[in-house]
Amino acid sequence: MQMSNPTRWQRGLGAVAAALVLALGISLIEAAPAAAQTQGREVPSEALSGGAVPGGSLGTSSDSEMWRAVRGGIQGTVSIPDAKAGILVQSEGENWRNIRNGPMLTYGSWLMLGMIALLALFFVLRGRIKIEAGPAGRTIERFGFLDRFAHWLTATSFIVLALTGINLLWGKFVLMPVLGPEAFAWLTTAGKYAHNFLAFPFMLGIALMFVLWVRHNIPNKYDLIWLSKAGGLFTSHSHPPSKKFNAGQKLIFWATILGGLSLSLSGISLLFPFEFAMWAKTFAFLNIFGFDLPTNLTGIQEMQLSTLWHGVVSLVLMAIVVAHIYIGSIGMQGAFAAMGSGKVDENWAREHHNLWVAEVKGETPRQAAHPAE
Repeated sequence: MQMSNPTRWQRGLGAVAAALVLALGISLIEAAPAAAQTQGREVPSEALSGGAVPGGSLGTSSDSEMWRAVRGGIQGTVSIPDAKAGILVQSEGENWRNIRNGPMLTYGSWLMLGMIALLALFFVLRGRIKIEAGPAGRTIERFGFLDRFAHWLTATSFIVLALTGINLLWGKFVLMPVLGPEAFAWLTTAGKYAHNFLAFPFMLGIALMFVLWVRHNIPNKYDLIWLSKAGGLFTSHSHPPSKKFNAGQKLIFWATILGGLSLSLSGISLLFPFEFAMWAKTFAFLNIFGFDLPTNLTGIQEMQLSTLWHGVVSLVLMAIVVAHIYIGSIGMQGAFAAMGSGKVDENWAREHHNLWVAEVKGETPRQAAHPAE
C-alpha cells in the first residue's frame, strides 16, 4: 500500500520535468521560423532583432525609391508569355481616365451641342436657302452611281460608327439610367460589334471618295473669292463663281479624307491591340522638327494614346458632318438631289456651281451664271 502511493518528493520531481518539457517545446516553436528563413546560413544575431527580416531586407521599413519606380511604370520580368504583366503599376492609366472622363466628355459635349445650336440659330436668321430664280424644271446629272455609292457607303457607316461611339462616351451617364444595366449592356455589346465591323466599309468609302473626287478638290483661285463672300450663305443674290466643288465643299472633303484616314489608323491599332507602335513612330518623326516627345512607349501607352486620339478626331469630324448634313438637307433647297437621284435642278447648279455648268454645257462662265430660260 505504501508503494502504490507516490511520495511527495516524487510528485514534485514529475512537475519539474513537465515544466522543462513545456519550456523546451516553446523555444523550439519560436526558433523554427528563424531557422527556416536563414536556410542554413549563418546570420548575425542583430539581423534577427528590431523587427528586421533576415537577409538584409528592409522588412517593415518603406523603400520610397523602389515604390517611386514602381509607380513610374518600371518593367519587371514575369514567367508568363504576356510581358505587359511585368508592369505592376501603370500610372498613365489614371491620367488616361481623367482626360477621357473629364476634358474629352466636357469639351465634346460643348462642341456637339454648340454646333447644333449654331445651325438652329442660322436657320432662324437665314431660313432655308432657296433657288432664287426658281426651279428650272430641267436637271443636270451631277453625280453618277459610283459617286453616290461611295458617298452613302461612307455616310451610313459613319453614322452608325458615330452613334455607337457616342454611346461609349456618354451612354453610361445618359442611356443606362433610362434603359437599365441589362438592356444597356446588351445595346453596348451589339454596338461594339457593329463599330468593329463597320469600320471596314467606312475605310473603303473613304478610299473610293478620294479616288473619285480628289481631282475636283484641288484648291484654285476661285476658292479665295468664295471664302471672302462666305459662299453667299449669309446674303441673297450673292453667288461667287465655283466649279464642281466650292471651297466649303473642299474643306469638308479634306476634313473627311484626312480625318477618316487618321481614324482608320488609330482604329486599326485598337482593333488589333499591341500589334503596332504607331505613336512611337509618329513621335520620332515629329522630333525631327524640334519636338521633344517620348519614343520609348509601352504597348499600354500606345493603346491609351490611340483611344484618346480616336475620340478627339471623331468628335471634331462628327461636328463637321452635322453641318454638312444640315446644308445638304433642310438648309438648302435642291441640294439633297445631288446625292439622292444624282441630278440637280439646272438653276440650282447655275447659282451655286456656274463654272461647272459652263464646262458641262459648253457655255461661257457669264452665260452659265444666268438662270435657265
